[in-house]
Amino acid sequence: MNNGGKLIVFSAPSGSGKTTIVRHLLGIEELNLEFSISAATREPRGEEVSGKDYYFMSIHDFKQHIKHEDFVEWEEVYRDNFYGTLKSEVERIWALGKNVIFDIDVAGGLRIKHKFPEQTLAVFVKPPSVDELKRRLKERSTESDDKINMRIAKAHVELATAPQFDTIIKNYDLDVAKEEAYQLVKNFVK
Repeated sequence: MNNGGKLIVFSAPSGSGKTTIVRHLLGIEELNLEFSISAATREPRGEEVSGKDYYFMSIHDFKQHIKHEDFVEWEEVYRDNFYGTLKSEVERIWALGKNVIFDIDVAGGLRIKHKFPEQTLAVFVKPPSVDELKRRLKERSTESDDKINMRIAKAHVELATAPQFDTIIKNYDLDVAKEEAYQLVKNFVK
């Protein structure tokens, strides 16, 4: 893969606020960021659009991409539920002369950091508590209680990986977390 710009990874358990922080950073022109759209085998939720929110694909197609080594990283997050970052997506963004920002699960974020240690800033967004995570996930009303409980069980494992990241942002206050994220990314990309 052609070495281009910087890679900025935001990882966290579901409901930690990483997506909100990433959207905030994307709105700051001076950072020169472009969002890396992940590939996923799940069905679109709500208003999600393929090619904008995710590259939605069948399990068969996803496995073909794995076979052809088309991914920077990929993972079977839940049974038959694959997510990954296509090499072509990172190259597309670098060709625009931009830095790539990822909103990605913990395992994928660490894989990117290990593959591109010098080019990557890996940020872990830590929620105030697991109880607060559960409250936020229920508030979204996008998933069943079973799915929420699966995400909470996974959150305990993910929280244990936080020390492997370059830095941890504690999202107790969203405005403070956004500002901290901005300062980190600004210093990394300049």
